[in-house]
Amino acid sequence: MDREVPLYTLEGVRDAEIATHWFSTQDGLGLSLLRFCRKPSKDVVMIIHGLTTSSDMFIQPEHQNLVSYLLENGFSDVWTLDFRMSNRHAYNLTPSDWSMDDCAVFDHPAAIAKIREVAGGDVAIHVICHCLGSMSFVMSLFGGTVTGIRSCIANSVALTPHVPTWSRIKGTIFPFFIERVLQQPYVSPRWSEDPRLTIGKVLSKAVSLFHRECDVPACHMLSLMWGTGWPALYLHENMDPVTHRRGGDLYGAVGLNYHKHVLKMLGMNHRTVKMKPADPRYAALPDNYIAGAAAVPTPVMFMTGEINRVFSDSNIHCHKALEAVVPGRHELAIFPRYGHQDVFMGKNVAQDIFPRLLTFLNRNKAA
Repeated sequence: MDREVPLYTLEGVRDAEIATHWFSTQDGLGLSLLRFCRKPSKDVVMIIHGLTTSSDMFIQPEHQNLVSYLLENGFSDVWTLDFRMSNRHAYNLTPSDWSMDDCAVFDHPAAIAKIREVAGGDVAIHVICHCLGSMSFVMSLFGGTVTGIRSCIANSVALTPHVPTWSRIKGTIFPFFIERVLQQPYVSPRWSEDPRLTIGKVLSKAVSLFHRECDVPACHMLSLMWGTGWPALYLHENMDPVTHRRGGDLYGAVGLNYHKHVLKMLGMNHRTVKMKPADPRYAALPDNYIAGAAAVPTPVMFMTGEINRVFSDSNIHCHKALEAVVPGRHELAIFPRYGHQDVFMGKNVAQDIFPRLLTFLNRNKAA
């Protein structure tokens, strides 16, 4: 295919020293952080993508992105994490039984440790996280596997997942159909671009028959993979046409193990629970995250688009549950005319979304 934007480009961030920092997890994975630094700072921001995306959703060159916005507004040392869910790594293409528990126990603590090793043990770390990157990081935060976090902004879902009814039905059927019937190890938004006729290419064409809202097959597949709607992930009018067309690059292929964990949580009265409660590898994680919330001093801003067709009103429920435990510690921000993904990737987010995030970060700045 002819790309309008190079794959994994860093051209969206100018006038910063960019470096890749590799690190390993205790369960033996090699992961990475991108550091965008104009000058060292006592206030460091780490940004975490969601499932199937990567650091690229925060450094888009087609419009002002989150990393550049932060660099230009007082946060001169910004890091983006590519953990095991990232399409910059190959882990999503290999069948596994990983869940959010693995990210909470192994990935996020190792990333925080790497930042402190490089930037200094006394830096104040602020975290901005999205989708299942948000859920897994908030599990780390309220589960105690990461500590000393200065502030956190969590988008779309955290400790109380809710999804539209059709998403729940689809989530029950979809893994069986893909894994057992079609015998596919993952599902990909780029199946339409397969150079020969494959099962994935046939499925992509079939899905497009039911999505007449646009002519981008990757957009149609993403609506199958996540959420309920035409489209599901975002509002078309919020997206730059270039961003919309390169959805196959920005969102990668993925197995369905994480979907199964979310489905289990939905069946447990929308509570964050362990995928394998008897497995000793996850013993550090609590059975009830909300119950111990008073012991976590980090203020969290739970944010969501008003028209969220992926995790609906999950963060509204989470904020309400935490308010009952620690009134006034956390905040809720609802953005009108936005959905799930476009709050970070939309063409006008630097005007519509980022100032609210900046206000929260500045209020909790250490220096």
